[in-house]
Amino acid sequence: MSGPQLSSAYAGHAPGVTVILPPPGTVGSGEVRGGAPATREFALLDPARLVDRVDAVVLTGGSAFGLSAADGVLALLRDRGTGFATPAGPVPIVVGMSIFDDSVRTGPPDPAAGRAAARSAWHGTPLAAGPVGAGAGASTGTWRGRRDPGGVGIAVRSAGPATVAALIVVNAWGDVLGPGGRPVFGGPVPDAELPVAPGFLQNTTVGVVLTDARLSKTDCFLLAQSGHTGVARAVHPAHSRYDGDALVALASGEAGEANVDLLRAVATETVAAAVRDAVRPDVRPA
Repeated sequence: MSGPQLSSAYAGHAPGVTVILPPPGTVGSGEVRGGAPATREFALLDPARLVDRVDAVVLTGGSAFGLSAADGVLALLRDRGTGFATPAGPVPIVVGMSIFDDSVRTGPPDPAAGRAAARSAWHGTPLAAGPVGAGAGASTGTWRGRRDPGGVGIAVRSAGPATVAALIVVNAWGDVLGPGGRPVFGGPVPDAELPVAPGFLQNTTVGVVLTDARLSKTDCFLLAQSGHTGVARAVHPAHSRYDGDALVALASGEAGEANVDLLRAVATETVAAAVRDAVRPDVRPA
């Protein structure tokens, strides 16, 4: 992803918040695999639900409190006339996902932060990786009783005529694994019988898989599933009871038809790369 743009989709940061704004008519679905999710509007992402478009995805810190950042994005989109058409006017479809970080205690993101992140996306502010936006308070390795670096990671791959991008906020209970399968921090993966740290706080990996291929809502659901395979490839343990791991897959359709299974394979690799991009060995959590 060069800067904040993938085709005509944009993303922007504000303190504690990252917002993704896809082009009008973008189809979306998603899946939760962690045991402790903090999400908003996820039920409508089910392929059996009526609405298939997504107008924005909001990633935040602050657990359930931080989900209020989506209210600011919702109001901003309504003012711009964006949303699902109803007799009472457009209703923006804004999906939210949140990690549990220290801002739960110190002050979670609010609607003003959501509006600021959306404006940052529209203005083309350069999109950074690492401990920024929704990943500002993220950490990893808490299953060991550690606080290793987490943050926002970004990766892009080609899939035939289409492109797949992933923006992932990594705040995992487990370790981030390098391409060789060894933890980036913390030494070898412990044997299963070794004690691990309780994991109520500072967990969850959330994010978005974007493609410019033309997909159905069911196809997007399958793409989100393959994204979770990428999380499991780059995080160990992944999808624990203490994580709220959730991914949304978005398809803008600008590149036309594409092979869904090729896109799924590429999505797995892209998400794994984005997870690894999120950790910065030279930046330690406070």
